[in-house]
Amino acid sequence: MGDHQVNELVALTRQPMNLVSYHLKKMRVDQLVTTRRSEADGRDVYYSADLARLRQLFHEAAAALHPAISAPLLPLHVEALPFKRILFVCKHNSARSQMAEGLLRSLSHNRMYVVSAGSEPSAVHPDAVSTMDALGIDIRGQRARPLSDFASEPFDFVITVCDVAREVCPTFLGDAVFIHWGYPDPVVIDDDTKRAATFKQIALHLKARIGYFLSTLSQTE
Repeated sequence: MGDHQVNELVALTRQPMNLVSYHLKKMRVDQLVTTRRSEADGRDVYYSADLARLRQLFHEAAAALHPAISAPLLPLHVEALPFKRILFVCKHNSARSQMAEGLLRSLSHNRMYVVSAGSEPSAVHPDAVSTMDALGIDIRGQRARPLSDFASEPFDFVITVCDVAREVCPTFLGDAVFIHWGYPDPVVIDDDTKRAATFKQIALHLKARIGYFLSTLSQTE
């Protein structure tokens, strides 16, 4: 489940623009989707499903039907996960993609080949390290790498986590599925408190998305 612009949703659903726009407006009002301006082109708007909100509403609906239905789900059986090769990409490979790499490696119990890279790599940001520390994940062994390091490698999934990377991401060998999970760059925030809070928020959103991604993989293989 990725982020999409309205014209992409029209193509995916094969429905007219006015109908898609109408339902997107209704979902925004009900807080089922969030919107944000593209980092790459401020005229573009991305729509993203709010997985935490959807999960909450599903649980509330289940509880209304019968209390037993809303009981917590069993943990994901990682031993049932298929082996996949996954690449996360963002512009600088300093924050969003580094946290995503660490989260997926941890949540899958190292059962997958997970790497990250940047179109203009810099260095792993200290706030990315401390944010992952708070979640019990050590990413000090990770480093920023250029996309060219992986140009000859096949991947099952290439996941972009910033809008700029989505625009420049090359075609990788194999039949990679491209997914876009866009987040604003937390590194550019000057205020230390706001920057730390944004890092934490992005990490929690990534954790929810990756958990959903893994559960989807375990059910489809």
